[in-house]
Amino acid sequence: MRTEARVRAGTMAAVVTACLFALVVAYLGKARCAGPPFAPDGRSLIFDRIKDSDVCYSDIQLLWLGRGLDLHLPPYSGGITPAGLLVPGTVEYPVLSGSLMWLGALGAHTDATFLLHSALLLAPFGLLTAWLLGRLAGRAALLWAASPPLLLYAFHNWELPVVAVAVAAIAVVTSRRWSVRTRGVLAAVLLGIGFCLKLYPGLFVLPLALFVLTAGGVRDRRDVRGALAVLGSAAATVVAINVPFAVADAAGWRASFTFQQQRQADITSNSIWYWGLRPLMGGGIRGSDAYHQVVGVVSPMLLCAALGLALWWGWKEFERRDVYPWIGVSGAMLCAFMLLHKVHSPQYTLWLLPFLVLQRVPWGLVGAYLAADLAVGIGIFRWFDALTRSGDTTTELVVRLGVWSQAALLLVFFCLLVRAPLRRAPAPPLPPKVTVPGRASDAHTRDLYAAAGTVRRPEPGPLE
Repeated sequence: MRTEARVRAGTMAAVVTACLFALVVAYLGKARCAGPPFAPDGRSLIFDRIKDSDVCYSDIQLLWLGRGLDLHLPPYSGGITPAGLLVPGTVEYPVLSGSLMWLGALGAHTDATFLLHSALLLAPFGLLTAWLLGRLAGRAALLWAASPPLLLYAFHNWELPVVAVAVAAIAVVTSRRWSVRTRGVLAAVLLGIGFCLKLYPGLFVLPLALFVLTAGGVRDRRDVRGALAVLGSAAATVVAINVPFAVADAAGWRASFTFQQQRQADITSNSIWYWGLRPLMGGGIRGSDAYHQVVGVVSPMLLCAALGLALWWGWKEFERRDVYPWIGVSGAMLCAFMLLHKVHSPQYTLWLLPFLVLQRVPWGLVGAYLAADLAVGIGIFRWFDALTRSGDTTTELVVRLGVWSQAALLLVFFCLLVRAPLRRAPAPPLPPKVTVPGRASDAHTRDLYAAAGTVRRPEPGPLE
């Protein structure tokens, strides 16, 4: 046991250390675009010159201007124009991300300082994610801590807090300390917080509620009150966090949602819609009005259908093995969102990585996805640079290859994740003698394995 504990401690130390090193390198990579000389508004003069060619662009540095961060305006104190442009004081992200942006801007008078402050705010969340994944999946957590996406996107946008919260919710449910209902409610609160950071963790509330409804895998038991408590806790958390901002400035708070609703699948979207549907409907590099209207209707319809399919597929798995695979269903729903939403930003890969760490997805497929991600994450900026300089089409072909490779692999992951077990179950091995499945004396053991998604439908016992 002591040897096992030392190995586990060594693994955890390696994962966290690798993550810390990656975060430092990630910051230095983005900081190449920041520094003196500065314009009077605090913008690094080098930023516009090399951000695409040297692949050091970040949304953090870009949004220093145009959102009131350089003026230190309170978050969500602006609005949106009829043309869809945000008024300084409003950002396009949910309120907790906007608050982090405002905190990063405190005391900053240049985009370089803002980038540094933001990196210091975000880095602990990246380390927390590494630590949690190390506890849940062991050495597989190095996929998070030492892979190219963390180097490219750790400080590209404000993704690290929302990933940490989503992983923390999974860690809570797979713990052994409380009942299924209590763990479900606590995880729902975390997912509600995640929704107020970047929205996507809100997708995971429904599969979590179904997991609690089925009592975490206890046969022939339905916890309706628990499922309702999960839904209510997530909703109450979102309301409690948003109400102060909505009361303080309703127009500024509402503007962030309006902006996202009006956002188009344009050249910055990296989505299958831009690369697939736009060329068919004309309109050049910007896309026609008809194209944007079709995407605005078809994208949410297909997305809702895919989310429903994932939930239904999870229920069929529950009927087969008495366990609702909420982690796998959540991962499949995320894949559907990344594939079918009108915008697919490169940093969304950070959202997906924890599911590839936690679940037994073939490493060859994971490697292929990382290669496609590199093609998009690097190629898209080199293509932007080529558009303004040489007009070279080679980088465009690289981006196309990356986009369609990612799309194909997201479809594969959608099919795999619902049924994939965890790489390492959080529960100890099954004891040699187990009482009748489904009875109170066996509920705790079954619950631990249910959280891991490893329970199969038991054969009828002699007393059933």
